[in-house]
Formats: sequence, C-alpha cells, structure tokens
Amino acid sequence: MRTDKRRFVDFVLVGLLNTLVGYLIYAALVFISIPPQPALALAFFLGVLWNFFTHAKLVFFDTPTGLRRLPGYGLCYVLIYVFNAICLDFALNANLSPYLAQALLAPVAAVLSFFLIGKALTGRFPFTKA
Repeated sequence: MRTDKRRFVDFVLVGLLNTLVGYLIYAALVFISIPPQPALALAFFLGVLWNFFTHAKLVFFDTPTGLRRLPGYGLCYVLIYVFNAICLDFALNANLSPYLAQALLAPVAAVLSFFLIGKALTGRFPFTKA
C-alpha cells in the first residue's frame, strides 16, 4: 500500500494533466465566445468524468473504487466548483482577465481537490489515521 505522501506526489502529477485538460477545455470554450461562468461549468462537468478515471486508476488504484464511488466523487467536484465559481467571480470583478483568473485559481482548487477526492475514493481524508 502506498503512503499518502506518495499518493500526493502522484495526485500532483496526475493533477497537472487533469488541470491542463480542464483549463484547455475552459480556454477553448471562452475562445469560442462562451462566457466564463458557463465555460467553467461545462469544463468542470467534462473534467469530472476524465478526472474520476485518472484519479481512480493512476492515484488511488490500490483502493477498490469502481463506479460506486462516482456519486461521492462528483459531489466533491460540486463543492470544488462552487468554491471556484465564487472565487472566479471575485477575480473577474477585480478586473482580472478570465484566462489569468482561472490560471491563478486552478492550483488552489487542486489542493482542495486532493483532500476531498482522497476522502471520496478511500473513505478517509489524506494524512489522517484510518
């Protein structure tokens, strides 16, 4: 069984891929004139499906996950989305570009994601006793 430290490293590496995929979806949607908030919503929805499989297979693979954990995983992303959307709104109101605003928010959302997703896929928060 891997340690939480090793999982965190794996999560960061997979997270870089997932963040890139999510940001590229968001940026492409904004580029085709979809407003930032709907673009964020759609990018999150598509990202949840992509991320579930990458996290389950590449980070938490020694924990039986299966699709039964997808609803809890999805709920994590709802919480992350709400946090991200509120922060994005503040950033846009501070006159940051939608591209820069989301680029700054993505790492913060990634750290929050590790703890919530770890709980959803393993049944406990990372770095806590079982």
